[in-house]
Amino acid sequence: SPPLLGLLPARFSVFPLFFLALLLGFASLLWLQLSCSGEAAAPGGGQSPGGPRQPCPPQAPLQPAEEEPSWGPHRLALLVPFRERFEELLAFVPYMHRFLSKKRIRHHIFVLNQVDHFRFNRASLINVGFLESGNDTDYIAMHDVDLLPLNEQLDYGFPEAGPFHVASPELHPLYHYKTYVGGILLLTKQHYEMCNGMSNRFWGWGREDDEFYRRIKGAGLQVRRPSGITTGYETFQHLHDPAWRKRDQKRIAAQKQEQFKVDREGGLNNVRYRIESRTALSVAGAPCTVLNILLDCDTSETPWCTFG
Repeated sequence: SPPLLGLLPARFSVFPLFFLALLLGFASLLWLQLSCSGEAAAPGGGQSPGGPRQPCPPQAPLQPAEEEPSWGPHRLALLVPFRERFEELLAFVPYMHRFLSKKRIRHHIFVLNQVDHFRFNRASLINVGFLESGNDTDYIAMHDVDLLPLNEQLDYGFPEAGPFHVASPELHPLYHYKTYVGGILLLTKQHYEMCNGMSNRFWGWGREDDEFYRRIKGAGLQVRRPSGITTGYETFQHLHDPAWRKRDQKRIAAQKQEQFKVDREGGLNNVRYRIESRTALSVAGAPCTVLNILLDCDTSETPWCTFG
């Protein structure tokens, strides 16, 4: 449909490839719905022959009643760094919208779609999402598109006491080191500004959240994590298939030297970008806003932003 075209840069003209990606995405979403665990059990009362079933999106009203006091005064900006993972996005948006609606959390999902030709920069996209999320939201969730919360006891509420790491090392299916703050992290907008956002020097996959942990500590903030969650490593579903989408883990020599340093100068104050387009759309009845973002890179400062 025309609104979905907003996910691609305007200059992209290989329409057959795009529609193939959409077709694969919708097929993935259909499979998610048909194979998810609901009230109906597999024949014989066991699991389906293909293995454990995936979770169905929890049913809840799609739109909060603005006058309803039970929804609370705060509004969450769900910031989702994104590039080309259509099949994951088609599952993520409706699932998270229903999950948060069931918890009575006012929210808006921002898909931060990087459409330039540089390497993926998760941290810069989150900085852009923060700056573009508007004054009607007062806290953010830095949220990976391939991570779905399965346990409804997980708290996505306003993190007034400090950054709240929803995907804690004790619960994340892959990353278990104690300083990990990636996956899903909630912060008030005030606290994110105290950290000057995230460093813009991390092009390619990984390390930007480790640097952000040092920023949090440097700002005098304490990371909090969930308690009383008994589902362990089954608390989240990880959608990413490394065989289907390989991560960009290339490191040139200069980048290897930089990756463990703290960026004391850059962040929100010097992120360079342009919004190519802003599109409001609905995915399976769930609203979101897609920001097509063109990041800029100073190759004299971070030459590893290109694939050359």
